[in-house]
Amino acid sequence: MGRSQREKGKRGERELARLLKEYGYDCRRGQQYCGASEDADVVGLPGIHIECKRVEHLNLEAAMDQSVNDAEAEMLPLNDEILPAVFHRRNRGGWMVTMRLEDWIKQYREWDSGRMLER
Repeated sequence: MGRSQREKGKRGERELARLLKEYGYDCRRGQQYCGASEDADVVGLPGIHIECKRVEHLNLEAAMDQSVNDAEAEMLPLNDEILPAVFHRRNRGGWMVTMRLEDWIKQYREWDSGRMLER
């Protein structure tokens, strides 16, 4: 990966962290630049392992595999469930989030059960 691609990735991580802060989450870039490759690209969303991709041509399967593997490594010392997710955007595009169906369903059921309690 060239220097300009790494810089674009860093800018994407900072941009995503700033946007998540605007939604009320204390997010920041992860510690991957310190040598811990399994750290999330952006941290601060409890229970979510964020793999951030700011590219035009995303290999989504490879990105999700990376997020799944890193989330599993992150879970081991915590003994807690961490859901892998890929946050991605292209030039002039909006941010999108990709998750495995089984992980998305877990979140949806939690939201739906909370909604049922409000009624």
